[in-house]
Amino acid sequence: MRILNHRKKLCYTMENLTTMIGSKGVIKRDEFVRILIQCLYSLGYDKSAACLESESGISYKSSEFKLLESLVLGADWEGCINNLYGIKEMTDEQRDTALFLVSKQYFVECLGRGDDSLALSLLRKQISKLNVGREKVHMLAFGLLSFGALALNKVHEDNDVFQELRKYLINELGKVIPPPITVPDRRLEHLVETVAASQIDSCIYHNSLDPLSIYKDHRCGRDQIPTETVQILSGHKNEVWFVQFSNNGNYLASSSSDCTAIIWKVLEDSKLVLQHTLKSHQNPVSFVAWSPDDTMLLTCGNSEVLRLWDVETGTCKHTFGDNGFLVSSCAWFPDSNRLVCGSSDPKKGICMWDCEGNEIKAWRGIRMPKISDIAVTPNGEYLISIFSERDIRILNVGMNTERVISEEHPITSLSVSGDSKYLIVSLNSQEIHMWDVEGCLEKPLRYKGHRQHKYVIRSCFGGANGMFIASGSENSQVYIWNRRISDPIEVLSGHSMTVNCVSWNPKRHQMLASASDDQTIRIWGPCNKGL
Repeated sequence: MRILNHRKKLCYTMENLTTMIGSKGVIKRDEFVRILIQCLYSLGYDKSAACLESESGISYKSSEFKLLESLVLGADWEGCINNLYGIKEMTDEQRDTALFLVSKQYFVECLGRGDDSLALSLLRKQISKLNVGREKVHMLAFGLLSFGALALNKVHEDNDVFQELRKYLINELGKVIPPPITVPDRRLEHLVETVAASQIDSCIYHNSLDPLSIYKDHRCGRDQIPTETVQILSGHKNEVWFVQFSNNGNYLASSSSDCTAIIWKVLEDSKLVLQHTLKSHQNPVSFVAWSPDDTMLLTCGNSEVLRLWDVETGTCKHTFGDNGFLVSSCAWFPDSNRLVCGSSDPKKGICMWDCEGNEIKAWRGIRMPKISDIAVTPNGEYLISIFSERDIRILNVGMNTERVISEEHPITSLSVSGDSKYLIVSLNSQEIHMWDVEGCLEKPLRYKGHRQHKYVIRSCFGGANGMFIASGSENSQVYIWNRRISDPIEVLSGHSMTVNCVSWNPKRHQMLASASDDQTIRIWGPCNKGL
């Protein structure tokens, strides 16, 4: 009876090894079971994992790795080395790495037991010949001179320490030796995460940071992004040129050709109410910029001065420049203590001030012609400016190095992503181009569909992880793109005249604001599923 049961189990095991599972028949049953067993062990379900090994006749650890494990735990270092040379699936790089790990343990145990001559011989004849980087070899050589540098000065007194180091070595070897001898660490989790990430990437409306359920395939609807007008703000008396949400998402600032700027408060129910009307400019207000801590707001008068406002009180704290400064744009550094201003006057260039108006630094001269827009990446590493209408200048502030990207058509505006990795520029050729800040892209990603030819139209990043781009348009509509797609996924109608600027709330990912020549600001939210 015992022989019969053994034969049944053997036949069952052989059947497992040749069976394909899944609707498409591309998954090997034995590999799938091994991965399941590994997952159970990694989650701490050791009894369940052992039970599955016994029932399936499939072991999580291959016979080759079990042999290597026994050699390590038995301190048979020559056997370990010979075993590694016999594994054909390994590349030269993997083998050298594994040999170094084993030889290092051998070396350390020699030192721990006071056998310095054998340790030196290992270092000279074996370890130094491995292609693993000279710095690793030098570190071991340093251990000969300073035993404490390897934190092993008391190892020879405690053999348990060696056993723990050997267990650690086994774990590290498992990461180096390739399948099928080993199963990559947390393989099932990796496979599931890859599928989930792929589904998110292919979902053009995905707009959430919430954990994804794996009970069903993921797919979002258009109700995840702002597509309907939920509120119309009519506080301005002339064209609204600019809007920008605060960094915490609790405020919206707007500026207008009526020479005012307005601070709006975002309430808990997502409605906006007027908080302050800022009246000091003599000319239309073309631009606003929130300090990173949202306690201050900068306003740029058209060909006028730059003013700094206290958000809580709505009072003007400081005025920068003079009536001849010709401010075009401004931006903050992350510390909320330094700001930069670009001028449309070539002689003025770019100035950096503190909040008291003291000039910290300036970029002027023939290499700093007319500045039409400016931005600082949220991490403070790069100062980006638009000059000579068609050039993007990216300055690494710390390294004082720069590169220039030249566009074929005039640039009207600039925006930087929240993760500091990307920038977009709006062109009067009716395209938006996205470049990476570090300079990896040889060509920009292009977005089209909107209308822009005569006026300054501003675009922005938005949504969860900044995966959307929104823009105004001269045809009175708002356009939304998924960053992976060049054509718009939504076109929003409601305004009656040119939409000059848009801003996506950085904290409420389903809230978008647009500013128009029709003297209104529209707040957009998700569509009502019940309608």
